[in-house]
Amino acid sequence: MPGPTLVIELAKPLSQGALGEFRALLIMLSSRYDEERPGFFDIDVHAERLGVEDSRAEDRRRPFLVYLMGPGVGDETTFEAEHADEPEVEALLGFRPTHAVNVSVGRNGEIDHAATALLTAAVMDVIGGVANAELLDGQASFVAGLPGVLGIVDDDQIALGSAEFLRAWVGHPAFRLVK
Repeated sequence: MPGPTLVIELAKPLSQGALGEFRALLIMLSSRYDEERPGFFDIDVHAERLGVEDSRAEDRRRPFLVYLMGPGVGDETTFEAEHADEPEVEALLGFRPTHAVNVSVGRNGEIDHAATALLTAAVMDVIGGVANAELLDGQASFVAGLPGVLGIVDDDQIALGSAEFLRAWVGHPAFRLVK
């Protein structure tokens, strides 16, 4: 996807009930919804549904891929590669992630960055987990002081935090996700 991605780290696989709530949230927020496999969603979301003002006249739909990955649910090789050597992340989390949810947007405007963070926070409200956000150079200094931040690892390149962290970060004047 040409836009930013956020990851939600999970300590255990999603239950069928949690997957159902996850699905229901995305159906509610989506103007277009396609579930290619259980837990893999190709959706369009209007930024306004996430609380982001989008006053442009052109198409306001934001294309997202939101998908569960890990053993037994898909993208296992990608999951393993992305989680192969993260001792600092595991130490801070207090668990080794067994699964993750990727939230990726297909555009790269300012609105897309905010919508990605807010969609990720909404998903976390339903399924739990911890946001794993890559940081741009210089962001660690202000991100570390935001509410809901669990910590900064990997030489100030990754912030781990709650849905509250993502919402607070979107409100910061220097907010920008890594593409």
